[in-house]
Amino acid sequence: MTILRHTLIAAVIVAAVAFAPATQDSKTAASKPPSAAVEPLPGREYSGMYSFLKEGEFVQVTVEEEGRVTGFLSRYGDGRSDKGTFLDQYFRSGKLDGNKLTFSTETVHAVWFEFKGTVERGEGKTPADEAYYVLKGTLTDNRADEAKRVSAHSQEVVFKRFPAEASPAKN
Repeated sequence: MTILRHTLIAAVIVAAVAFAPATQDSKTAASKPPSAAVEPLPGREYSGMYSFLKEGEFVQVTVEEEGRVTGFLSRYGDGRSDKGTFLDQYFRSGKLDGNKLTFSTETVHAVWFEFKGTVERGEGKTPADEAYYVLKGTLTDNRADEAKRVSAHSQEVVFKRFPAEASPAKN
């Protein structure tokens, strides 16, 4: 009877030790929330740096949650007081709905920009190529004079995405 009791106790201890890690793993897995990194934000792949109107100028676009877009454009000033000076104009508002993109910038030296268009696949073969994505649409250049009269000039534009830099794999 004692041998049977010792065998039974040993079996219970072995079973407890053998199943403890599995139980711990399932508790750990059950306590982890679903990872947001597994499902990327829609449109996130469009985030990046794109060409702007002149050589050396660019637009930085960052797609965030719920289609909100932040960013800025860097351009050379062309007014009397800022000719040739590099100016940054941050987005006042920006929205991505599917592939439809709109943004408007803050006013700097009485100038602001509005863009309405789309993000499309360009001629680049991989994200490491220039123009893998392009912004196509209408850019409106708004300017206020000393009397605060606003003049607007619209033009059709295509801004090419700069090549994506090599980055570590995302988990």
